[in-house]
Amino acid sequence: MSTQLHANLTEEQVRQISGDLDEPDWLLEIRLEALEALEELDMPDVIRTPGRDWTNLHELDFESLVDPLNAAENKDQVGPDEAEVLPWADAVAEHEALLKEHFGSIVDPQENYLTALSTALFSTGTVVYVPEGVDAEAVTIRTEQNSRSLFNYTLVVTEESSSVTILERQSTGSEQDEQYYSGIVEVAAGENSYVQYGSLQNLSEDAYNFTVKRGVTDTYATIDWIEGNVGTQLTKTEVSTELNGDSSETQIVGAFYGHNDQHFDLDAKVWHRAEHTTADLVTRGVTDDVARSVYEGVQDVGEGAWDTSSYQRENTLMLSDESEADASPKLIINNHDTEASHSATVGQIDQEDLLYMTSRGVDPRSARNMLVEGFFVPVLDEVDVDELRDDLEGLIRQRLHARD
Repeated sequence: MSTQLHANLTEEQVRQISGDLDEPDWLLEIRLEALEALEELDMPDVIRTPGRDWTNLHELDFESLVDPLNAAENKDQVGPDEAEVLPWADAVAEHEALLKEHFGSIVDPQENYLTALSTALFSTGTVVYVPEGVDAEAVTIRTEQNSRSLFNYTLVVTEESSSVTILERQSTGSEQDEQYYSGIVEVAAGENSYVQYGSLQNLSEDAYNFTVKRGVTDTYATIDWIEGNVGTQLTKTEVSTELNGDSSETQIVGAFYGHNDQHFDLDAKVWHRAEHTTADLVTRGVTDDVARSVYEGVQDVGEGAWDTSSYQRENTLMLSDESEADASPKLIINNHDTEASHSATVGQIDQEDLLYMTSRGVDPRSARNMLVEGFFVPVLDEVDVDELRDDLEGLIRQRLHARD
């Protein structure tokens, strides 16, 4: 079923956004093609069981949520002098050839309705370019949304034997009744380069969030993702890597905490397309009250992906009987020279552990909070970015104490 183009989205708006950013004609054309394609495109795929979609994206009221010409934000884009960390308008002026090569090459602008919508309407973004041999630490991108809707685009390009660590945050500034945030991230990791991309989403619980973060690796390259989700009333997100270079690697680490009536739909995917590639996917999350989580993890091993190692683990802890958690891990193996495994668990706090702690003088609330914090430790231990780990730990602790 296609999603009809809403009346408040027009070609004139797209042309104005592109013109304000002084974009070249080829980029405007991509935007206009994405806008036109909206009439034929459907929402992103969601997991379905007979008689039920685990996430219903068709209930989103874009007529009221999307206000493309009134985007407002506070954004910090900071990085070392050796790398270029540029606002989108500056990147258009200084690196048109780089953008023309990479923009839309990893995430198809017309992959689905929401990617096309974001491509047509994005008005803010960041380009991170790391030259050959440069080690770039402490790149920070902070976005505070102050408008009804905000469409953001990020491109990361690393040249041979370079590295970069990026910390991205989304939060809400001037809160409105409902907001919509959309972000697309494309990462092109050059030969023997390393990218660590950490993201912490803490938008208002009245907000809707759609993001796609996807990277491709060259030979011996590594892309590590860290994805933390705490805010919004509905989040639909994908984090994925295409291992296109021999001996390339990826790790996808995810953590989420849902309470009240929050809904998280989380995808983690890896495509093994070259020889001697390695992937490790690990996600842990909590649902409380009537919150709901939906997780899909896919490890796809292609015919030419000899000597593949691919592992996946997802664990959800439910703190209330009314919360829900569903997981669908998948292995798609087309090469017999593969070591792969996947697992998913859903459960509640172990009553024996709780009894052990209370019998030794720990009050029940403190014991429960300590067990939940301990539940996240295997994920937090994988987070090398101290600031991101500390912030995520703080938000988890804050939510636990708010429950008391």
